[in-house]
Order: sequence, then structure tokens, then C-alpha cells
Amino acid sequence: MENKDSFRDETNTNSPLGVGGVSPFGYYGEFGGAYIPEILHGTVEKLKEAYFAIKTDESFKAEYYELLKHYVGRPSPLYFAKRLSAEYGTNIYLKREDLNHTGAHKINNALGQILLAKRMGKTRIIAETGAGQHGVATATACALMGLECIVFMGKTDVERQFLNVQKMRMLGATVEPVISGNMTLKDATNEAIRYWCSNPDSFYIIGSTVGPHPYPDMVAFFQSVISEEIKWQLQEQVGRDYPDYLIACVGGGSNAMGTYYHYLDDDRVKIISAEAGGLGVETGETAATISIGTTGIIHGAKTLLMQDEDGQIIEPYSISAGLDYPGIGPAHAHFASIGRTKVYPVNDDEALEAAFELTRLEGIIPAIESAHALAILKKNKGNFKQDEVVVLTVSGRGDKDMDTYVKYFK
Repeated sequence: MENKDSFRDETNTNSPLGVGGVSPFGYYGEFGGAYIPEILHGTVEKLKEAYFAIKTDESFKAEYYELLKHYVGRPSPLYFAKRLSAEYGTNIYLKREDLNHTGAHKINNALGQILLAKRMGKTRIIAETGAGQHGVATATACALMGLECIVFMGKTDVERQFLNVQKMRMLGATVEPVISGNMTLKDATNEAIRYWCSNPDSFYIIGSTVGPHPYPDMVAFFQSVISEEIKWQLQEQVGRDYPDYLIACVGGGSNAMGTYYHYLDDDRVKIISAEAGGLGVETGETAATISIGTTGIIHGAKTLLMQDEDGQIIEPYSISAGLDYPGIGPAHAHFASIGRTKVYPVNDDEALEAAFELTRLEGIIPAIESAHALAILKKNKGNFKQDEVVVLTVSGRGDKDMDTYVKYFK
């Protein structure tokens, strides 16, 4: 689905920006837009109309927040990591998205989109997944609402995330293994879009801040509950509603965008993203899109992506099934390009070291995705001041990654 020629482009980069920096046509600076097959144009237009309507609908918001509170278990704690803070000579607070129902931030977006799908009268839900957390969250939301659910997942990820596959099936979802490409997230997304083109009446729940407008904006909107909570939780705990640093991992970028959302225009806050360095940016075995990517079109949006001189996608690699995506959400491409965010590639070994450190110091086993964010602490050791506040989002728990951790356990 990377061929630009067959896609509709609705470009208007000069339009006024909304919250999060997005224009009415879905652009963050030069990145974003809607490059979609003509067959999906009407479907996406209806989705945009429905989404913009619910953004200001108080009854929708009440229903959504009721589910977040009583079903998901929000607010997620903002936890002062005392021993980790002592190790790095600063004040580190962990936003504990790993404690949500289903074990990650993904449920925030899945529930928001499932409520929107219900309002639109949709009965069949499709989704893509890499690490499996978005698949589990979508299958959970569909079970809750009694809707059919089909999840596309690369065969490589089916094998390394077997537990999450079994959860999806137990929840009543159909899991479709994808055997094209390197059989990971990019390929699952390709197949989901192909299915969507053939079945445009289905509702496609995209799990990250990628895809055609309005998806990057919509996913960011539903995940913005993360930074919304951080503001009042910091006010309660430290007497001000902003940190000095925000840190999160980025693959497609949904947990990061949720973490940054209400601070993007606050210059007092430094923002650091961790992307998957794999075996090293220089090795070719990497998923460090922002570090080595160039501008192109993937899955309906203009963004940075890993591609060769002919525009063919370079297969990404990461030990993390949730970060090995050859693109990046257009908002993250934009904010990195203008210097609003600083982005570090984190290699597999650095992420694993950070995961074991958090486990031993705080008794928290993070998802490997989250461990990439934790590795930023060591990369910046000595740069943090003793009186500064660092908020780091633990996007998911490590249950799904135990087979991988066990292989490296010492």
C-alpha cells in the first residue's frame, strides 16, 4: 500500500493548526495527509465527520470516561520511583500504563474507537497488531460490545507473541497470520488495509498515530488522557503541573503522543523519544526510522520511512515486536524535524539492560517497548539535575515478553 500514484492526497499545509499541531487536512507541517485508494474515500470522509462530531459531544465523553474509570481502571498511577531516582540523581516518576486493563496504553484508544464504531452502526471491526497489545485491546473492546473482530498479525509476531494470540482467540477474535514481507507489523498493516479496501463497511481500528487522516489525530486524542492525568497528578505530588522532561518510546507513536499531547506547546518541558535501534543504526538491522528515514508515503500518510533509493521499503528489525515498524507517526516526524523532540535510537542490548535494571530496583517488569524509553535514563545520566522532575511512560507490562527476557536472563 506504499504506492502514491493510486492515492488521493488532500494537502493543505497552510491551514490553521489544532491541538497537537494538526491542520484540518491532517498535516503536521509537511507530514500527514490522507493518501488513500478512491474506494476508501467515502468511508474515510464518514469517519472524519463522525470523529469531529464526538470530539465536542459531552455524552460521548461521559460514556468514554466512565469506561476508562470503571473498566480500564484509570487514572493510571504516577509513581515516584525512589530507587531509580537515586540511581540517576533526579526525580523520576513513572506513568504506569502497564497497570491498565489488558496491560498497556492500547486500551485507551481501542475503547474510544469502538464507541465511535458503535455510533456509526458498524458491526465488524478489523485491526492490525505487532506486539499483540493493540490486538488484545481491540478484541477486548469487541467482546465488551458484542462485535465481530478480525486481527491481522505477522506470522513472526504470532510466534514470538503467542500468549497474546491466545488471549485474542479466547476473547472471540479471529487472528489472521500474515506471511508477506518479514511477517511483522508493517505487513499486518498492509493486509488490514487490503481487507478494508475489499470490505469498506468494516471499521478499521488503527492502533497507533499512523495511517491517513483522521487516524493520527484521533489516536492522539484518545491517548491524550495520559498527559491529561499527568498534569493533575504532578500538581498533587510536586506542586506544579509540568515536568522538566517527558520520555516515551516511539514505534508508530501512540503512547508517546498521549504522553506529550498537552505539553507540546509548553517550552518548559523537554521531550525525549526512544526509537528502536535494533542491532545498531549502522548495521542495517534497525527500526530507527527518525534517525535514518527519508520522506515518503506509507499506509496512507506522508512521513519519514525506511526506504531505499528506489522508494522500496527497507525491512525493519527490533527485538521489540511493537517497535519494528519502518515508518513513524507523522506528528512525531514533524516534531523531530523542527527540534521539539529529541530522539535517541536505543539498541536491543541497551533496552534489555534497562528492563532488568527497573525490575531489580523497583519490582516492575516492563514491556520491551517501554524498556527502550527507560534506556534513555542511562544515555542522559549526569544531564538531569537533582531538583528536576522526569516523567517516563511505562507503556506496557512485560508479561508478553517473558520468553524473550528468559533467553537473556543472567
